[in-house]
Amino acid sequence: MDTFLLDTVILLALVVTLGYFNEKVTKFTHEIALMLFTVIAGGLLLVLGAVLKGTGTASQVLEELQFFNLEGFLMEGVLCFMLFAGSCHMRLLDFKKHARAISLLAVGATFLGAVFYGLIFYGAGRILGLPFTLPVCLMFGSIVAPTDPIAATSILKKFNLPPGISFIIEGESLLNDGMGVALFIFFSGMVTAEESGGFFAVMAKELLGAVAVGVVVTCVCFPIFSHTKDESRQIFTSLLAVSLSYVLCEYAGFSGAIASVVCGVLFSALRNFSEYRGRTLELHQFDSFWEILDTLLNSVLYVMLGLSFIRILQMPHVLVLSLLAIAANLVARAGSLGAASIFIGHLPDGYQKPQFICLLTWGGLRGGLSVALAMSAQELVSEEVSLIILGGTYAIVFFTTIIQGMTMQKVYRSIQSTLVRGE
Repeated sequence: MDTFLLDTVILLALVVTLGYFNEKVTKFTHEIALMLFTVIAGGLLLVLGAVLKGTGTASQVLEELQFFNLEGFLMEGVLCFMLFAGSCHMRLLDFKKHARAISLLAVGATFLGAVFYGLIFYGAGRILGLPFTLPVCLMFGSIVAPTDPIAATSILKKFNLPPGISFIIEGESLLNDGMGVALFIFFSGMVTAEESGGFFAVMAKELLGAVAVGVVVTCVCFPIFSHTKDESRQIFTSLLAVSLSYVLCEYAGFSGAIASVVCGVLFSALRNFSEYRGRTLELHQFDSFWEILDTLLNSVLYVMLGLSFIRILQMPHVLVLSLLAIAANLVARAGSLGAASIFIGHLPDGYQKPQFICLLTWGGLRGGLSVALAMSAQELVSEEVSLIILGGTYAIVFFTTIIQGMTMQKVYRSIQSTLVRGE
């Protein structure tokens, strides 16, 4: 029997039962609960696997549960749909009021965060004697720089954030996925060029080729999308556009992730342009479908991440490097936000820059994109370096989702109290 259906049943059963238990009992944020409970389940599986080692079928099943094919799930299955879903909902006409702040955060802060993280990790690596070059560290920085829109917005919405600040945070998290992928392509091109010497050729092939494919496929599919009156066909057309772009890029050696983001942004832009011209598109089912699909895929991903936490234990010097990765992430995030906020100007809702930086630093959760990029980096570096990158990325995702996510309410209340006192 093919294990695909069995794996699907197991994952969906965990998503449903853990989600229902959380809804009725613990009442954590959905994403936090899924990862927290599956990390606990993964630990129990690890213990049971050690106890039942060598006992045949039971031991084999436990081992398979600990090592779901997370890389195949992301890179060969759902990454393109997750990226499209994150970028196709952007209401570009609403961005005008906060365009400066969102652009600086999504582009400037993401770039600076990647650079700051890379420099910090490179310096620490030199002290610890790690086999890291500066381009590899910068590539590592680009992997952990983009925040996760699903986790961040779902957690922060619970606190009834003021509308202006909420819109800026949501806009940044939606836009910086594409920026993170572009930075990863750029810095991984530097890593590849260390051996091949063809940095600009790699960039042209990976980045420009992906953009061209995304534009061409969208130009072919969007006229059908915009002129059909069948809302189901609109959904089918969007699925065709993003999957076709990804497949074409995979065959041509381009970045399928970049093409997926391009498709999503273009669908959003063309949709908003149609509305600007006075031609409103009926897209209620389209919006609902992609929102539900995005939530489902992210829920399954968080369960798989929790069950696969054992991969962190494979990282050399696991404790030191995990703490280093987490600390570097917080410092780089705060530093990049501080630098970007210099040019933002006036903040809405009475927020001052120190409170704004604190809120976005602690609310900068990481998710599936970072893990997917870390996995795709395995082909570019040695096994030892890839384990450190993957383990560090896992540590950051777990820490930001569970620790930062569960303490976010206290941080937000503390910030609100300082605003009330006028500090």
